[in-house]
Amino acid sequence: MTATPSSRQPLNLLVVANDDAALAPLALALEASDKLCHFHRAASADSLRASMCDQAWDLVLHLPSDGGPGIVDTLRLIDEQGADLPTIAVAPADDKDAMTEAMLAGARDVIDADRLDRLRLAVEREVREARHRADHRAALEMLNESQARFDALASNLPGMLFHLRRDEVGEYRFLFVSEGCQKLFGFKQQHLLASADKLFDAFDGERRKGLETALRDSAMHGTLLNWEGHTRGRTRQKWINLRSTPYRFDNGVVEWRGMATNITESKENEAELRGSRQQLAELSSHLEAAKEEERERISRDIHDELGSILVFLKIEAAQLAGKLPADAAKLREKAHSIETLLDQAMSTASRVARELRPGILKEFGLPAAIECQAEDFSQRFGITCRVQCDEDGIEPEPDTSLALFRIAQEALTNVAKHAHASLVVMRLSRESGNILLEIRDNGRGISRHDMQKPRSFGLRGIRERVSSLGGDFEISAAEHGGTHLVLRVPESRPSEPPTEEELQRKLF
Repeated sequence: MTATPSSRQPLNLLVVANDDAALAPLALALEASDKLCHFHRAASADSLRASMCDQAWDLVLHLPSDGGPGIVDTLRLIDEQGADLPTIAVAPADDKDAMTEAMLAGARDVIDADRLDRLRLAVEREVREARHRADHRAALEMLNESQARFDALASNLPGMLFHLRRDEVGEYRFLFVSEGCQKLFGFKQQHLLASADKLFDAFDGERRKGLETALRDSAMHGTLLNWEGHTRGRTRQKWINLRSTPYRFDNGVVEWRGMATNITESKENEAELRGSRQQLAELSSHLEAAKEEERERISRDIHDELGSILVFLKIEAAQLAGKLPADAAKLREKAHSIETLLDQAMSTASRVARELRPGILKEFGLPAAIECQAEDFSQRFGITCRVQCDEDGIEPEPDTSLALFRIAQEALTNVAKHAHASLVVMRLSRESGNILLEIRDNGRGISRHDMQKPRSFGLRGIRERVSSLGGDFEISAAEHGGTHLVLRVPESRPSEPPTEEELQRKLF
């Protein structure tokens, strides 16, 4: 049976009654409802149980009957199904015992059979409240599911999630701490929730002050908190990273919701990498020193022994030419040709000796050595090379001078091999306690791909030399074509070793 009023969401009502005639008064009482009502009658306990299994119901109406289930049995059957199904009992007129029995059994409401005008309001109220309870249960289930998902994620994260608050007077308090607290700091969540000082006490005096300063700066400027420090400990110390974005309230309270992670392994890997890089740098310096010693030995042999032999040959050739008869024109011409070749050999030997170990570098300094190298380069390759020294007296330490000379030498070699240039300009100057060396050419230029080639050993060697001197190296395409190389090295080497922060900054 169906009540006729208009509806947007029909109500399915299960009526416990003996016959269909009992449904007519109910339909009449619910005519004023704004919902369409569908009635289904269950006359026995079995039919009631079957009806509840067939579909979902909004409400149960229990009418007094002789052979059907009583209100107690009806409510028991509903409880057995485990459903939140509100039940309204319609009691006989003036039967107070039946009304009391229904209320004690758990009926949501009891309506006098002679006052069915109250039925519509009672049905609407109970259906509305039942739906509210269903929505609440659904929201609670979603909340529990989200909480379980969050707990699972938090427990599997390699760190500790936290919610830290700083109040108006600057006192800190943790509002939430995940299970990672025990593994990260060695104490339980409740200890950190009880006192935020447990976090600060985990670090020594200097690190603790650093953490307090980082929190204060983050709160003041609203910047990202990204702090690193190692915990106390006599054996292996843990490196901890705290990372969070602050949120500032109008009353001055600041909160951080972020994560604390154990970065000990990363720090140890960085230290190991720095150690390996330092060893490679030392090995490179050792190899360069060995190469310079070998170059000096070869240069000395060329200059002393080979040079002496060539000079002796030149004298012998001149004496031989002087003893030739006047009519031996061809032999005299041949002797002069030999003398010319000997002059060229002596010139080549001298140039090679200078390139291997420029004596002019020791005698006259870096500017003169670079000018001499530029002249040799121009004569050898036919490329104009100009040298500009902005001021006199540029005399860096011997190791620095030799390194700068080798860098200029390598740069000119690269120009000759790859640039296809017709002009090279070299400039040597001082700049804020540094020696500045610029080399510019008008060739085809250099691309990013060229600088990233795995076998660009020339550029890599320059970069390694500059790094060993504690300087900076830049190479780029010039504004009007060609390549522009700029390097700055300290005029005097620092006496103190670099700090850990400087080593980390220069690691890559």
